Amino acid sequence: MNRTVLDKILFMIVVLSIKISAQISPGDLTSFHANLEGLSNCTKCHELGKQVLNSKCLDCHTEIKFLISNNRGYHSSGEVKSKDCWSCHSEHHGRNFRIINFNKNNFSHSKTGFSLTGSHEKIDCEKCHQSKFISDAKIKKRKNTYLGLNTNCISCHEDFHKGSLGTDCASCHNTEKFNDVKKFDHNKTQFKLTGSHESVECVKCHPSEVKNGVKKTKFKGLSFSNCTPCHSDIHKGAFGKDCKSCHITKSFKIINQRAFDHSRTRFPLVGKHNSVNCNECHKGSINNKPLFAKCTDCHKDYHKGDFVKNNIVTDCKVCHNEQGFSPSLFTIEQHNQLKFKLDGAHLAIPCIACHKKEQQWSFRFTKFDCQSCHQNVHGNELTEKFLPGNNCQSCHNSASWRTISFNHSGTGFELIGKHSKVECRDCHYKIENDNKRKFKFVSLKNECIECHKDIHFGQFEVNGKSDCLKCHSFENWKPEKFDHNKTRFSLEGAHSKLKCSQCHPSELKNGNTFIKYKLDDFKCASCHSQRI
Repeated sequence: MNRTVLDKILFMIVVLSIKISAQISPGDLTSFHANLEGLSNCTKCHELGKQVLNSKCLDCHTEIKFLISNNRGYHSSGEVKSKDCWSCHSEHHGRNFRIINFNKNNFSHSKTGFSLTGSHEKIDCEKCHQSKFISDAKIKKRKNTYLGLNTNCISCHEDFHKGSLGTDCASCHNTEKFNDVKKFDHNKTQFKLTGSHESVECVKCHPSEVKNGVKKTKFKGLSFSNCTPCHSDIHKGAFGKDCKSCHITKSFKIINQRAFDHSRTRFPLVGKHNSVNCNECHKGSINNKPLFAKCTDCHKDYHKGDFVKNNIVTDCKVCHNEQGFSPSLFTIEQHNQLKFKLDGAHLAIPCIACHKKEQQWSFRFTKFDCQSCHQNVHGNELTEKFLPGNNCQSCHNSASWRTISFNHSGTGFELIGKHSKVECRDCHYKIENDNKRKFKFVSLKNECIECHKDIHFGQFEVNGKSDCLKCHSFENWKPEKFDHNKTRFSLEGAHSKLKCSQCHPSELKNGNTFIKYKLDDFKCASCHSQRI
């Protein structure tokens, strides 16, 4: 028995079994497949002995087959590609059965290979899924279909550039706003944007034009070999057409000084003049020619006429040059030819310390005494004898203010012994009751207790004064000059061998502890106990 006969027999067996168990068909086909009703059409979808194969479905649904073969669309996604068609699109459930069970409200568009971003997320499906956007004639006739759209922007949107900039809209635009071209990199064109050009609106350089009755923005064919197609030449051609030889794109008012040779003018730029903005000298217009015979033609006279002689201002070049107004070029040698010579510490003082006391420079002085610049920290403590004519040099010198040259013997208090090694401020710099420090000279008494504490607490006072020199000297504090035999109690016999503390005890009085030297009496019983 040949193969053809065998297939017919098997087919008849299947048909008879279906007829017996399911009355010819398991159910009516949907309205979409109604034309496939009848026994003669079964093999168009079914293969004998097998379930419905995807290949059978795709033989009819070629638009789906095309998408799958090109790895496009929802049916090419991982969620669908491995499934059988009938698992989603089941048949034989009646004419009105919903064979395409699609809910647009919870559908993830990213599964189609075209994710909705930006403004695309906010529009209704029907705004895009319209027949007018479908190029395939077969699909275009369908109603309520979501197939057939192209992912190219111009398949839905009008190409305002009319093909002049290609078809890759995403290279410049995004889905948020069509007018937003942040993705466009102008530096990849033949005209790179630098300086102020970066902030200029596109329409300022790319005008609209009408071509073939259609208005569009001109992006190609613009002239940019020089600046004049966009900018007017205020120099009227006097400096040629190469604006870049003087100007830069950051600002038209900023001159490219490296390119412009100012030395060809009557005023070559030297030093600080090289960094001055052109408009600082060329007021109002670059064509204005400023005066430059004297420095004061441009610069303010900070000296307020101090250097005017015979109604003529001394040329600033005597002290300054173009490298900088400061420091002055006026030398120490030149200064020493004046009434006030610089020596000692004055050599290290900047000019401003003496010549700009407040807000104004001053160079003409009528007084040259120390107190014209320095504060008299001694106040009224120095008499005319020690400060003649407010001349501090009777004690100080210009080399160092702390170096004192003064003969103390002339004060009536000669410095001898330990006093000759004490610094002046140890005696003459006092802290007052209000915790303020003050120099004291005239008001300083020459008594010991003026500087030293009376550790005897007035035991040796006579008429309110203590004569410390009766016992002590200036060499040390030890009572080397004290002679006990000149007191009312001479030391004789065993008394001469005793320690002072054996007779002169420590005493606490008014919170002060001191050794009592002035004894109340000299009876033996005061020191010695009586034995019976």
